[in-house]
Amino acid sequence: MDGDGRETEPVYDPATGEVVAETPLSTKDDVDRAAGAAFEGWSKTPVVERIQVLVRYKMLLEEHFEELRDLVTLENGKDARDAAGEVRRGIEVVEFACGMPTLMMGETVRDVAKGIDNVSYRFPLGVVAAIVPFNFPCMIPLWTLPVAIGAGNAYILKPSERTPLTSQWPVGLLVEAGIPEGVVNVVNGARDAVNGILEHPGIEAVSFVGSQPVAEHICTHGTAHGKRVQALAVAKNSMIVMPDAVLEKAVPNIISSAYGNAGERCLAGSVLVTVGEAGNKVVEAAREAAENMKLGLATRKTRSLRP
Repeated sequence: MDGDGRETEPVYDPATGEVVAETPLSTKDDVDRAAGAAFEGWSKTPVVERIQVLVRYKMLLEEHFEELRDLVTLENGKDARDAAGEVRRGIEVVEFACGMPTLMMGETVRDVAKGIDNVSYRFPLGVVAAIVPFNFPCMIPLWTLPVAIGAGNAYILKPSERTPLTSQWPVGLLVEAGIPEGVVNVVNGARDAVNGILEHPGIEAVSFVGSQPVAEHICTHGTAHGKRVQALAVAKNSMIVMPDAVLEKAVPNIISSAYGNAGERCLAGSVLVTVGEAGNKVVEAAREAAENMKLGLATRKTRSLRP
């Protein structure tokens, strides 16, 4: 769906501060047009036919894996290794959704009471939406998109206005894979777009990942408008180091948890608790590891300047 382009917001390369794109800020009217998605025809398409789109989609994601990885690095700033891991985990969900003919199976139980059998069926909800954060712009949309459309729903994606580029590419590949027009739409923007989704009577469910205040708003506002809401907020881990810990393994994992992905993981370690004599040992080992990292970085920089 094309927006009207009335307002835009710059997208920055976090490494350089350079403006690399402009995000169109969608309005409630854009949400209304997106919510008029092609649900009826898609939901009546046999599930074995729906997953053929997902099978082709997975192949295209694999084919363009490196481009997706580099796009995550460009607008999110994480290094190539983290970016590649994110894309891979997203593709794994697409592969999971290819099993939808089995996942959608209902249940039958004979004689739950005298002369009474019980039969259950699974039906798609309708139009559903996902509001996703900046820290995993490829993986988190792919948590919901393939499962939602594989089950027969129409889908609206509202990416973070800080990282909208990564979300465009997977949707474009889905179109190339053969998804019917109108089944999947992207709505960019911020508060107006979010409230438009939460208030729209034609959207049945909303999934959100992001900060605590926004999660609370989406939960209360969305449920007040009769929607099923999944609101996943910030989570921080406390790490505990016992006196008998193997520091050669523990310290690299502590550093990775706290500082990997620029500390932008929802489960990043933010509190470290040491027990007994482990305290001084951990501090010293972490200091040594940091010095080694600095030395390694300086060496790589020096080598990069050589012809």
